[in-house]
Amino acid sequence: MTPAYDGSQVDGSVYTDVTGLAHRAPGWLDDVISAWSTYGVLLFAVLMVIAWWRARRAGAATVVGALAVPLITMLAFGVDLLLKSVFREDRPCQTLHVVTLEACPAPGDWSFPSNHTAIAAAVAVALLFVSRRLGALALVAAVLMAASRVWVGAHYPHDVLAGFLVGAAVACVAGWAVRRHQAALAERLKGTPLRPLVAGA
Repeated sequence: MTPAYDGSQVDGSVYTDVTGLAHRAPGWLDDVISAWSTYGVLLFAVLMVIAWWRARRAGAATVVGALAVPLITMLAFGVDLLLKSVFREDRPCQTLHVVTLEACPAPGDWSFPSNHTAIAAAVAVALLFVSRRLGALALVAAVLMAASRVWVGAHYPHDVLAGFLVGAAVACVAGWAVRRHQAALAERLKGTPLRPLVAGA
């Protein structure tokens, strides 16, 4: 079996600086960031629902773009998982033996790229094809998600940067492809059980 990749050589010192700062920060701040790191993905789910609800007023083609957001996100998640299995990077808390806010995952739970960040970035970029306002809000939230994953000790900075790029790249390509065929897809979906989701308000 291929040995796990040691990511500490890339930016391990930055990681320890950030996690050290987290230990010196007020407890309430750590609690807020930890909660966001764990449950913040729920906000992205809410934004996807809002995007779909608002798209219903703009027509079936726009609704198709909104409905594609979760599918694009799943695709980005799959690509991210594939990369994890290729690079097999140990979690920084395992390699550097530091105490972190988030419990250190078991060996084999690879670190590169960050799943949370890839999902957040994919939602944000995919939403930009549907609503610039919601997409911009999601982009800010995605950056905060990326930062929180380093703060709680789950990832190196390069893990979240790579996760962001993976999610954004997949969503950009897939979102563009969906936009090119939105009208045709809308017509096809109108003849399926998904018609109630596509029909306008």
